[in-house]
Amino acid sequence: MAKESKQEAKSRGRPRSESAAAHEGIMDAVYAILQEKSVRDLTMEEVARRAGVGKPTLYKWWPSKAALVMDMFEQRVVGRLAVSDTGTAEQAIRTQVRELIRLFNGFFGKVAAEIIAEGQSDPTILAEYCQRYMFKRRAFSAGVLEHARVRGELKRPIDPELFIDMIYGPIYFRLLVRHLPLDEAFGDALVDNLLAYAKG
Repeated sequence: MAKESKQEAKSRGRPRSESAAAHEGIMDAVYAILQEKSVRDLTMEEVARRAGVGKPTLYKWWPSKAALVMDMFEQRVVGRLAVSDTGTAEQAIRTQVRELIRLFNGFFGKVAAEIIAEGQSDPTILAEYCQRYMFKRRAFSAGVLEHARVRGELKRPIDPELFIDMIYGPIYFRLLVRHLPLDEAFGDALVDNLLAYAKG
């Protein structure tokens, strides 16, 4: 068998370090573009141009714009949302609600609202959002409520899925419709009323 030349060896595949750098560059590009534009206006062409890669590279790693945007959202934005199931259910819920409201008033909220809006006409984006973010958060919240039930913190029988909707539905409503302020005072009042009912 002929010995492989150094040039042939070099051309086979992209070194891991270069691949990782390209991936980070793409994430940087998506993050930067979404500071300036909406999810709807972001294009694969602009991402490739800003990241200094070819479109085939993007489609090799991400089959769609939805997958690319959600990768950035998951890596650069969602990671900032603290989660903790220590303490009581009330403490965990209050912490989650306050942190979510804080983030919804910044870049996190901008991108989340645009993903949801874009998802109304592009179901793949909404599916990515649900699978990679919302369902995970709901599972965490369901675990908190189950622990609270076992510990006897919540006296009334509650449907976890319905209760989660009751907690977070009004927050998303204010994020999307913006008819009233989405602030910590609202979050605290929301939790106060829901827990007053759940505790009996």
